[in-house]
Amino acid sequence: MRQGIIFVLSGPSGVGKGTVLNKLLDNFNDIVYSISATTRKPRIGEVNGQDYFFFSREDFFKKIEKKDFIEWAKVHNNYYGTLRSYVEKIVKKGKDIILEIDIQGARQVKQEYNDAVYIFLSPPSIKDLKSRLDRRNSENIDNKLLRLKNAEIELKEKSKYDYEIINDQANKAAKKLKAIIIAERCRIR
Repeated sequence: MRQGIIFVLSGPSGVGKGTVLNKLLDNFNDIVYSISATTRKPRIGEVNGQDYFFFSREDFFKKIEKKDFIEWAKVHNNYYGTLRSYVEKIVKKGKDIILEIDIQGARQVKQEYNDAVYIFLSPPSIKDLKSRLDRRNSENIDNKLLRLKNAEIELKEKSKYDYEIINDQANKAAKKLKAIIIAERCRIR
């Protein structure tokens, strides 16, 4: 039985990872979306176990101690992680899974899963990224400035990835993501 492939989609905060991934999943349901765990408070409309697994800091730290995460990181004053049991269960069933994670998390996953496929989603420019964060209107000015400062550093990491997709149009970026997934399934390993 074929083992599933782990796909890692990451990029700076506000680049549109969630939007591109949702567009992919709207017309390509042959991949499992990995739900991340977080200590941040749910945004309006987010559902526990569907958008994220929401944990208190105390519970999150207990999971860190037990090595329950394949990656975890502190990002913008909150903690995020990917549950090992969730990912490994999917892959062992022969299904492909896609992780939507930040740059720090991708580095950790690469230490354990070097054969995963790493895809970097870039904004067309920092100016465009700032506009997206402004339109999202979910951050205060300090958080927005922190995210932009981090984005400039994170963009230097893209050379460590297998692929780069520039998200100038979400539909076009989703088609490129789908093409990468299909190509990787055809690869002779």
